Amino acid sequence: MDRECPDSASLAEFLRSARSRLAPQKAGLDGVGPGRRRVSGLRREELAGLAGVSVDYCTRLEQGRSRSASAEVLDALATALQLDDAGRGHLHTLAGPRPVRPRPQRVHRVTRDLLDTLQRAGRPGFVLGRRLDVLAHNELAGRLITDVQALLTAERNQARFVFLDPHARELYRDWSRVAADTAAMLRLDAGRHPDDPALSSLIGELSIRSKDFSRFRADAEVHRRATGTGLPPPLMGEVTVTCQALNPVDDPDQTLFVHGTGHGSPSETSLRLPAQWTDTGGVTTQAPGAHD
Repeated sequence: MDRECPDSASLAEFLRSARSRLAPQKAGLDGVGPGRRRVSGLRREELAGLAGVSVDYCTRLEQGRSRSASAEVLDALATALQLDDAGRGHLHTLAGPRPVRPRPQRVHRVTRDLLDTLQRAGRPGFVLGRRLDVLAHNELAGRLITDVQALLTAERNQARFVFLDPHARELYRDWSRVAADTAAMLRLDAGRHPDDPALSSLIGELSIRSKDFSRFRADAEVHRRATGTGLPPPLMGEVTVTCQALNPVDDPDQTLFVHGTGHGSPSETSLRLPAQWTDTGGVTTQAPGAHD
């Protein structure tokens, strides 16, 4: 069944960008198509052929002129574009009905207890919500990354920290990768909550104040952060820290990030040292209404 496309402009932009990033060789189209190629990615007719849809229909989708798209067509396009699960879900989100405007987020007591447990285990942990707002973190995360509690409420946001705070470029060993991940997560959020005025305001502010954000956002990647490496905490020298992202079951728009190291490694010893600086540990709640 066809569905109304309430955000046809964003759907069109995402399809064009995904097509431009997929090389014909990767799509199994070596040597296909006469003449010299003017684009690095797939041609529109090639995408249409791979997805089993007409070129005219594909054109209307990419130009934002189509008012409907079936789940079957979306799946066929996602397969042809070799999208991962996050990209496939984002495609369906853009083509689906607008979601209800989200309610204020709250960090569940169980999640806050888990942050306390991580603190005692010498593991930095923090919770990101919609718009990548920092909802809560334990004291160790505040010492290793940045003390969000010291910031104004409007500034307690991971994207603002990454793109607007010079300290972020010193903190993250591979800042470009972190910045690309951050822009991708914001784009995914924008697809899930297109009617969120605070999110639109944040994206507008970052676009104006950061040329790097505009560049990474133009790549149109979307994904949820699952794992990562390479955060060297300040004052600790070269430390390899892994990052694991978990989703609390009570709110799919919240993500709990836990930093850790290899068991028994020198990095683990260095990571545990700042825990000795704290007197009480504990969780710091960052956003208004972020606790119950």
